[in-house]
Formats: sequence, C-alpha cells, structure tokens
Amino acid sequence: MWRHTRLTDESADYRDAREELRLAELDLMRHREQVAAQRRALPQGPPVDDYVFIEGPADLDAGDTPFREVTLSELVTSPDRPLIVYHLMYGKLQTDPCPMCTLWIDGFNGIAHHISRNADFVITAAAGLPALRQHARNRGWHRLRLLS
Repeated sequence: MWRHTRLTDESADYRDAREELRLAELDLMRHREQVAAQRRALPQGPPVDDYVFIEGPADLDAGDTPFREVTLSELVTSPDRPLIVYHLMYGKLQTDPCPMCTLWIDGFNGIAHHISRNADFVITAAAGLPALRQHARNRGWHRLRLLS
C-alpha cells in the first residue's frame, strides 16, 4: 500500500477508505485520458460555417462606431498560434454582465500583453456592441479585444 501521509491516531478504517479513494482517483485520471485520446483520434468532421462577430474600434474610448464584421477564422493569425476565446456571460437573457466573468476579465486585462506574445486572445459576449463596450469602459478594459 502506497502512503503519502500518516496521520496521528488514524484508524485502519480511515486508512483503508483513503487508499480506496486514492485508487479510484487514479482510475478516474486514466479513464479521463482515454476519453481525451478518443477525442483527439476523431476523424475530421464536416465543415462548420464561419461564425461572424461584430467589433468596434480598437481604441475603447473612440466610441462604438464604425464597427466591422470579423469571422472566427480571421481571429487566428497563424496556424501554429493558439486562439483563446473567453465568453463573457452577458447579453440575451443575461441582462447584466456576470460578476464572476467580470472578475476574471479584470485580471485578463492586466495580463493581456503577456498573453498576446503567445496566443490570439478575444473576449466575446452576446450583448450588443455598445453595451459590451460601455461595460468595458466602466471596468477599464483597454487592453482587450472585444467582440459581440
């Protein structure tokens, strides 16, 4: 039996239950990797229509127009460069921006220049472009690419 920690006064029942749990966690980890390998081995699927976003001026303080359409494929600047898309839960039935998403995006704004060295990074939301950009102005998100 492999043991990482010995606790003072632990019972044999507790020790046995912890070992059973450890083995179950190892099985779960192996199963998750098997499922991930299956996913990676899937053959190429049918083509998907290129999703279209709306984007305002790069300068957040320059207003919300003119806006332009940008496709999902245009967000990838190089085949060997990852694209990170963070979806802010805001828009449609979500009439207020998600506070937890907002918290994360506050942090992303602070490190966006580091992320951009290695990946293409955008924030998307279902909210209309003016509402999204106003929320971003209120939060000071001047380093982020925002798409509606």
